[in-house]
Amino acid sequence: MALHPKIIDLSLDRMQRILAALGNPQDRIPPVIHIAGTNGKGSTQAMIRAGLESAGLRVHAYTSPHLAQFHERIRLAGELITETDLAAILAECEAANAGQPITFFEITTAAAFLAFSRVPADFTLLEVGLGGRLDATNVIDTPRLTVITPVSIDHTQYLGETLAEIAGEKAGILKRRTPCIVAPQDPVARAVIEEKAERLFAPLRIGRQDWDSRREGMSLIYQDDHGLMDLPLPVLPGPHQIVNAGTAIAALRELGFGRIEARAAVIEAEWPARMQRLSHGPLVEAAGQAELWLDGGHNPAGGEALAATLAGMAKKPTHLICGMLNTKDVAGYMRPLAAQVQSLTAIDIPGEPNTLPAGETARIAAETGIQATTAPDAETALRRIVAESASARVLICGSLYLAGHILRQNG
Repeated sequence: MALHPKIIDLSLDRMQRILAALGNPQDRIPPVIHIAGTNGKGSTQAMIRAGLESAGLRVHAYTSPHLAQFHERIRLAGELITETDLAAILAECEAANAGQPITFFEITTAAAFLAFSRVPADFTLLEVGLGGRLDATNVIDTPRLTVITPVSIDHTQYLGETLAEIAGEKAGILKRRTPCIVAPQDPVARAVIEEKAERLFAPLRIGRQDWDSRREGMSLIYQDDHGLMDLPLPVLPGPHQIVNAGTAIAALRELGFGRIEARAAVIEAEWPARMQRLSHGPLVEAAGQAELWLDGGHNPAGGEALAATLAGMAKKPTHLICGMLNTKDVAGYMRPLAAQVQSLTAIDIPGEPNTLPAGETARIAAETGIQATTAPDAETALRRIVAESASARVLICGSLYLAGHILRQNG
C-alpha cells in the first residue's frame, strides 16, 4: 500500500510490461470466466464458484476490493492465498517491476495471475476491477466465457457520463467468437453490448431473451431453451439476487452443467457484506435485541436494490448507519431508501482519505427526506439507536470500505 499509489489510471501498458517481465503468467492459467458489470459481479461470481465446486472442480477466483483482509482477493483452488505465499509472490512482482510506475491494483492483479499460473485448477473466475476495456484484468486473449452483469451509472469520472459510454467500457471484455452471458439490461446498454458483440462474432445469451429467472412463491424459476428448472430461492437475500442467480445459472449452462450445479449455485454461495445478517461479535452484543445487518452497496442501483430488499422483509423500524466515499452519487443512493427507513446516522469511514464527511452525508440524507444525524463511529451510532428502539433493524451501509472495517471491528 505504501509502495504503490491507490489511484485509478485506466491503461494496459504498465500491466503488459510487468506481465512480460514475469513471463506472461496470464497465458498459463486455467480457463477464464471474465466478469464485468456495475452491480452484482461479486454475487454472480460467488454463485458460479459454488456451482463449479459442487461438481468437484477446483476454482481460482480474483475479486476486489477486499473487506477484512487482502487475502480475500486471491482464492487458489478454493482456498484463500496463505500469508507466506502472498508475501513471496508480491516480493517477486516487486522485483519484476524494478521500481517503475505501477498502481496498487495493477501489481496485485499481476500477483494474482502469477499465483494462478502455479496452482492447478479447472477454472479461473476473474472479476473486473473497474470498467472492462482498460481494466488490469483485461489481458486474457481467449477466455472460456465472459459475463456482463447489470450495467448502470457509476464511476462517471472514469467510464463516461452516459449509460452508453459506460456500457461500451464494460463490453470491452468481449472477445472474438467467445460466448458472453448478459444479464437483463437497460435497452441503451444492451444495444451497445450487442453492437460490439456483432463486430466480434461473439455469441450472446441475453437475459429475458435467451434465458429468464424469476421468483414464484418460495421458488426461483429458471428457464432457457434447454427447459425449466424449479430451484430454491438464493441464499443471498434481496430481489436483485434473482437476476444474479439467473446470470450465474446461464453461465453454468453454457459451460455444460445442469440442475445439480444450478441448485448449488443458489443455496451454497457465500458473499459477505451483501445484505448480510451479523449473528455474533461485539457489535452484535452491543445491538442487544436489535437486528444488525451489513451491506456494501454504494451507487443508485445499489440503493434501489437495498430498498427493494427492505420492502420485502418483515415490517420493523429500520435505521441506517451510513458512511460513503466522496466520489459517489450519494443522493442517488439514498433517494430510494427514504421510504423504507426511519432514520440515518452518518459516520466517517475510518482510515479512508476519500470518505465523505459525516456532516455532509447527513445533509444530503436530509435533503432526500431521511431524518439524519451524525455520530463519531458505528458503535456509538448503534448504541444510540438501540437505546431508543431496542428491537429495531439496524443496517450499516454505504461503502464496501466501511463494510470491511465493520467486519474487522466485529471480529
